Amino acid sequence: MLDFLRRTLAFLREKQILQKLGVVLSITVICFALYILYQMLSDIDLDELLKALRGTEVKTVLLAGLCVAAGYFTLTFYDFFALRAIGKTEIPYRVAAFAGFTSYSIGHNVGASVFTGGAVRYRIYSSWDMTAIDVAKVCFLAGLTFWLGNVAVLGIGIVYHPEAASSIDQLPIWLNRILAVVLLAGLAGYVAWVSSRPRHVGRGSWTVVLPGGPLTLVQIMIGIIDLSFCALAMYMLMPNEPHVGFVVVAVIFVTATLLGFASHSPGGLGVFDAAMLYGLTHFDSQFNKEELLAGMLLFRVLYYITPFMISVMLLLLREVILGALARRRPSGLHRHDDISAPGPS
Repeated sequence: MLDFLRRTLAFLREKQILQKLGVVLSITVICFALYILYQMLSDIDLDELLKALRGTEVKTVLLAGLCVAAGYFTLTFYDFFALRAIGKTEIPYRVAAFAGFTSYSIGHNVGASVFTGGAVRYRIYSSWDMTAIDVAKVCFLAGLTFWLGNVAVLGIGIVYHPEAASSIDQLPIWLNRILAVVLLAGLAGYVAWVSSRPRHVGRGSWTVVLPGGPLTLVQIMIGIIDLSFCALAMYMLMPNEPHVGFVVVAVIFVTATLLGFASHSPGGLGVFDAAMLYGLTHFDSQFNKEELLAGMLLFRVLYYITPFMISVMLLLLREVILGALARRRPSGLHRHDDISAPGPS
């Protein structure tokens, strides 16, 4: 049976069928989300939207911005953890933080984050003699941290508030709770699986040793903290009335984020927004759509646009400095001359 599955997957990869199906699925998700978004925003009053934006307290925006900053700070440990897991202990935290922050903020906005984020990482880590395979392993383990955190947040959140998930997927509350229990059971099973003995994925030089049980728990905690800070930023920008709990917002937020991620649209544009509006208004029909949209626009500025601009400026500054150093040293640039590398030892 396993041989049959391997042959089938190999055939699908060879014919690029999986890639084509992925493109079709992404386009379908984006089109459906845009249709939902159009239906929900067709009666939006622009004057009311501007009033809601102006009415948001500066203190609220600043607190939400601090939560976003805390989320991005936690996100830098995705790379730091992955580097330690593959044995690259000589690379300090500040390099991992620079690569993690710039790759994720650019990947979030440009779309297809696996490729765009990977390209940014390679540009930075290659100064530390890391190969493309090493960078691919970092991307894999960082992605694993992301998915483990999502499973944990969704599982715990839906068990506690299954009606939040029902507002998006329209499944019965009892069924969503069962699915959440299955998610958490699968997560516990994975932890037990990697705890029993060393586990490997991939072949040859592409082989990655999965973190053991205790380190996997660290991975899960990193992901939970990151997502919690981001959801808290969104929660702070929500209208005061009607009041909904943080767990409800977190479940809808994480679900919307995953749908946006699956669509590969830049910044989840359209998909994330449609899922958030649909989920929140179906959870409580008393929400004012103009106020909701104002909060989501502010979140997009804080979480997507601002980090993206900072990342682009940092990368441009790095390239300018590297170019200047290269011109002063025709024989070539030593890795210690890289601004993301340590000084001479």
